[in-house]
Amino acid sequence: MNDPQLLFKPLQLGTLALPTRVVMAPMTRSFSPGGIPNEKVVEYYRKRAAAGVGLIITEGTTVNHCAANGYPHVPRFYGQDALAGWKDVVSAVHAEGGKIIPQLWHVGNVRRLGTEPDASVPGYGPMAQHKDGKEIIHAMTQADIDEVVAAFAQAAQDAQAIGMDGIEIHGAHGYLIDQFFWDGTNQRTDQYGGSMANRGRFAVEIISAVRAAVGPDFPIVFRFSQWKQQDYSARLAQTPAELKAFLQPLADAGVDIFHCSTRRFWEPEFADSELNLAGWTRQLINKPTITVGSVGLDGSEFTSFLAGTEEVAQPSNLEGLLSRLAAEEFDLVAVGRALLLDPEWAAKIRDGRDSEVQPFSRSALGTLY
Repeated sequence: MNDPQLLFKPLQLGTLALPTRVVMAPMTRSFSPGGIPNEKVVEYYRKRAAAGVGLIITEGTTVNHCAANGYPHVPRFYGQDALAGWKDVVSAVHAEGGKIIPQLWHVGNVRRLGTEPDASVPGYGPMAQHKDGKEIIHAMTQADIDEVVAAFAQAAQDAQAIGMDGIEIHGAHGYLIDQFFWDGTNQRTDQYGGSMANRGRFAVEIISAVRAAVGPDFPIVFRFSQWKQQDYSARLAQTPAELKAFLQPLADAGVDIFHCSTRRFWEPEFADSELNLAGWTRQLINKPTITVGSVGLDGSEFTSFLAGTEEVAQPSNLEGLLSRLAAEEFDLVAVGRALLLDPEWAAKIRDGRDSEVQPFSRSALGTLY
């Protein structure tokens, strides 16, 4: 039941035929000057596909909106130059037998004045913020909302046109879509604020527009989280019933697969059950799910690493993960930092070369190719 080969069984999810259950989690790297994926980015993704990653979810790529970006050198998913770069990535991944989808992203109120590409543009969010008489966060109007919805739909259509195998919408971690979900950042009094259904309306409109743009068979993955960058203890849903009420409208709008972001995959989401967030989502919504959260890293050591008290986080064994996968708690397993540092992580696990897996070290963080 704990055979690592479980990770390497093919899986058919609708029109998406995956060679393995291993997913590369999206990880921002800021290695695309001008927002254009270059030859190094092509090789970065090719290596992971060649080593047995079945589905690559790219680092966050910004949609075509003036305030979508929040960081330097983040790749964009619009413009002929950037799309040509992504098409080269797609070709390289497909040549190695892998599948790839872009994560479509808008950072929302995380953006600060001075950020590229137009330093004068403030962050956009559900609510306005001012400082020293200057607008630092612009409260989105209906016209702004419609523009962002259209930008996601266009990006999805472009992904389909260049041969991507689907798309992921980033609705997690305190970025724009999540800012609408969370009552701490959304106290609007219009149709986008108040009840959980209203706070989810923006996401539903994006998903519906994407589905209309790409047709019924192009896979849509939606990433969500309970936790936020600003509050690791935050909870959108306190109970399974609330989680179902949150997720069902998203599924009804067109989501095919839910990517359930947690910090530690082994932690139960609610009391009286060992199911994690991906497990509960699969059970409640009857949709395929991706689990993620410190996969392949020793939990206690990685926590110390993040706190800055350890230089190295050692690899962990995968018995607990494999038991959950065998029990069909979730369908796919996303690997983040372990795969970020070691492009051959999947192949080493597959071939029984666990001892060769590179530990995740602080000194190696700059070596991301």
